[in-house]
Amino acid sequence: MANSADKKRILITGGAGFLGSHLCDRFLAEGYHVIAMDNLITGDLANIEHLFGKESFEFHHHDVSKFVFVPGKIDYILHFASPASPIDYLKIPIQTLKVGSLGTHNLLGLARVKGARVLIASTSEVYGDPEVHPQVEEYYGNVNPVGPRGCYDEAKRFQEAITMAYHNHHGLETRIIRIFNTYGPRMRLDDGRVLPAFLSQALRGEALTVFGDGSQTRSFCYVDDLVEGIYRLLLSDYHLPVNIGNPSEITIKEFGEEIARLTGVEFKPDYRPLPTNDPLKRRPDITKAKEILGWEPKVDRAEGLRRTLEYFKKSI
Repeated sequence: MANSADKKRILITGGAGFLGSHLCDRFLAEGYHVIAMDNLITGDLANIEHLFGKESFEFHHHDVSKFVFVPGKIDYILHFASPASPIDYLKIPIQTLKVGSLGTHNLLGLARVKGARVLIASTSEVYGDPEVHPQVEEYYGNVNPVGPRGCYDEAKRFQEAITMAYHNHHGLETRIIRIFNTYGPRMRLDDGRVLPAFLSQALRGEALTVFGDGSQTRSFCYVDDLVEGIYRLLLSDYHLPVNIGNPSEITIKEFGEEIARLTGVEFKPDYRPLPTNDPLKRRPDITKAKEILGWEPKVDRAEGLRRTLEYFKKSI
């Protein structure tokens, strides 16, 4: 086993969040020294408390929108700090814009000083309400910059732009992942996204909140599959955006019926108006991920939901 001084060191921002905590687990398992950073505005120390006390893990309570300093060498940076659900970014739109702009700028600067490779977490939301289906990386998107979702969508679009500028102007080693809907243990029950909302409502015996008529689609990727895609992209030689998600598409109404069957309750939809600029379709084209990374999802939705349900049962 490598001595601590010989280990690759990786900084994971948003390290106490849903995705960030799973990334901490993965990189520790791969033998890295992991530095998690989070201001806990949406993250939760409970997600990483099992890591405290490990010699190869450290936690910094810090907001990356302010100047970021980490002593010692850093080989890699994963920038996953950001609110990611509408309920969060509609409540804190300015912090959302700052972490995507100022935070990304700070981390790109840190990567340049440290000679580190940086991977930024972008999102399928850069495609907005897409007019191209499924979404390919070359599609520029259909985004309303002044709508309620603009604070998140445009923060991520800017994040991609400044990352490419650092790559092209400074020769920085950069990677960009566009993450599609992901689920699994450690999601917050009050996250506001459809999967935790449906699961928590079903477990409480409540009607499932369906926005619009339920005909809009989503494609759900289990967290372990996503983490594998991130790991492969970070260590690849490809610097342009790559979609990582599960192309298995389902309507929200069908998904509600699936959750009801899984939890053994009757499907009782509570229809509400569709939120402004809510995407009507969402499905990744993962051709690039398959060809460049040799990646595709392995966990089917039935198995992923079963694992997630077990976690939620303990949290209700």
